[in-house]
Amino acid sequence: MSKNIPELYGSLVFNDSAMKSRLSRDVYKALKKTIDNGTHLELDIANAVAVAMKEWAIEHGATHFTHWFQPMTGITAEKHDAFVSHPDSEGRMLLEFSGKELIKGEPDASSFPSGGLRATFEARGYTAWDMTSPAFLKEDATGVILCIPTAFCSYTGEALDKKTPLLRSMEAISQQALRIVRLFGNTEAARVVPSVGAEQEYFLVDREKYLQRDDLIFAGRTLFGAPAPKGQELEDHYFGTIRERIGAYMKDLNIELWKLGVTAKTQHNEAAPAQHELAPIYETANIAVDHNQLVMETMKKVAGRHGLTCLLHEKPFAGVNGSGKHDNWSLCTDNGVNLLDPGVTPNANIQFLLVLACIMKAVDTHADLLRQSASDVGNDHRLGANEAPPAIISMFLGEQLDDVVKQLVETGEAAHLIEGGKLETGVSTLPDFEKDATDRNRTSPFAFTGNKFEFRMLGSSQSIALTNVVLNTALAEVFGRFAGRLEAAENNEAAMAAIVADVLRDHGRVIFNGDNYSDAWVQEAKKRGLPVINSTVEAFDCLIAPKNIALFEHHQVFTETECRSRREILLENYVKTTAIEAATMIEMVRRQIYPAVARYAGEIAGVVNAMRTAGAPSASAIRLLDALAALTDQIDSELDALRDAYARSQSIEQPRAHAEFMRTTLRGCMESLRAACDAAETVMDGERWPIPTYTDLLLRV
Repeated sequence: MSKNIPELYGSLVFNDSAMKSRLSRDVYKALKKTIDNGTHLELDIANAVAVAMKEWAIEHGATHFTHWFQPMTGITAEKHDAFVSHPDSEGRMLLEFSGKELIKGEPDASSFPSGGLRATFEARGYTAWDMTSPAFLKEDATGVILCIPTAFCSYTGEALDKKTPLLRSMEAISQQALRIVRLFGNTEAARVVPSVGAEQEYFLVDREKYLQRDDLIFAGRTLFGAPAPKGQELEDHYFGTIRERIGAYMKDLNIELWKLGVTAKTQHNEAAPAQHELAPIYETANIAVDHNQLVMETMKKVAGRHGLTCLLHEKPFAGVNGSGKHDNWSLCTDNGVNLLDPGVTPNANIQFLLVLACIMKAVDTHADLLRQSASDVGNDHRLGANEAPPAIISMFLGEQLDDVVKQLVETGEAAHLIEGGKLETGVSTLPDFEKDATDRNRTSPFAFTGNKFEFRMLGSSQSIALTNVVLNTALAEVFGRFAGRLEAAENNEAAMAAIVADVLRDHGRVIFNGDNYSDAWVQEAKKRGLPVINSTVEAFDCLIAPKNIALFEHHQVFTETECRSRREILLENYVKTTAIEAATMIEMVRRQIYPAVARYAGEIAGVVNAMRTAGAPSASAIRLLDALAALTDQIDSELDALRDAYARSQSIEQPRAHAEFMRTTLRGCMESLRAACDAAETVMDGERWPIPTYTDLLLRV
């Protein structure tokens, strides 16, 4: 690394520094006004910005530009256009990039999931420049590409992406939160902005071994695999020494992300072998969503340089921890006030207590939507498996705040505060520590962690957009209602106290500081009336619940049509993903596993016959042969059952019923077939097993 971090950071981003240096003062001021206040961008300003952006990009080797967007596929999309124009009269190439090209693009909308919003023959769609997220350069085998973050919508205006509703939700919460902020005398703030930091977990496996497994290639997870002799039992992977090969990868990854302006800060080994984590510093929610997509894409790209493959599936290996993504969320004014900062005396901080009460009401009222935002075909394998929160939304406040809440509910005031005290090490050469007044709870799906909340249910491959859409919109609703009540009150202080008391009494059920993994909590949650939504398919239905449609429509985040279309897309994706997994299993068993087991059984039969002929029959060899024969028949039988279920699934037309069949019947067949094949792996000669094992994948990286 020839450059230091300050030189590397943001070197491929058309950020504020680049704009200041390349735009005239008037153009810069006009652009910043548009970004900060949402005012209209005049075409002459757009043209000036486009010229400067083009020149900057070409100086860095760019030949093309693209409107980079996030359709409902879960990945990003891009169509590259060269800067080239018609040659001049002397045949010299001209390079052009106009304000119109910067602001708007026109990709084919018919080829992206729309949930019925667009017919195949209705091709026109639009991308619109998101000026709040800076343009950047991508460097890969295609060359250097100028990427312009954009929203994506249909010809008739419906959102076809994940950015548009996020931007809408950010406007909604800013408008309503400002009303609350004003009540506390903050007249300088012009916006309230959600800040987000997304922790990203992932696995790294050897690429050659990866290419020998069709299930990893087609499904992103192992559909077969007996446990390795050593998994994560010794807990020696978490924060353990990073292997040389992995360290080289992490170094390269950091450099690439820093160049893109991603504040990659923390890296470490996770709980499972071959599992790791990267965490950035907090950013505006919109940029954090963009950056998390770049993180996932860059992880995969850099892995290839090191002979590795990055797995982002939520559960790539059975029996070891899957991978999640923690969405750390807070609210800050543009003049530097964190609304979730409790201060030294949270019991006396009425602004913090009011905001906390609003969040409690929002989370309790729309717990189903939060659960849905973490719903994914891959995440179904992870949630509730003592490695991720259960499929029940609750809030963790910690001992100190929980005590404050109890005082307020019981007496109407919080007269005292639990102090953290000192942590004495007992070693004279080590310092004593000021101890926090509360511990962390890693089993809670929505935990307060000092000055932010951490939503821990998301799966590693998921976009963080929808979770933040839900948080922003649900809280905007509560802020708006309470702001109206306070604005009409004669005594604001008394009204605030009454709101806090009412919310804590009516919505305190959502607070749980215990072990979310325990069976007792599931039963307790049901008693409290909290939604227990165990499957992804069931969670999808929350998008079309009347109360949720009303919420989104009121704040102009989603229309009813957009809500229904998104549910259709999610159901369709669930069906297609499960079908691909089933088809992959059928092919792997038919072409690899069954032939290998049958051949090995034949070899053992030859051994048994030879030993009998020699007059030295072996009872153990006969038992092995019997076991192999039984497993061969079982694999064949379970394969037939899966084929039959797969064929039946093709005739189900109704999307919800189709998804439910895939979740229950088809997956049941898949699990039975896997069990038979995994049992065969444990009795096979290792050299004759046709695919890399869990030991190969997890422990030989």
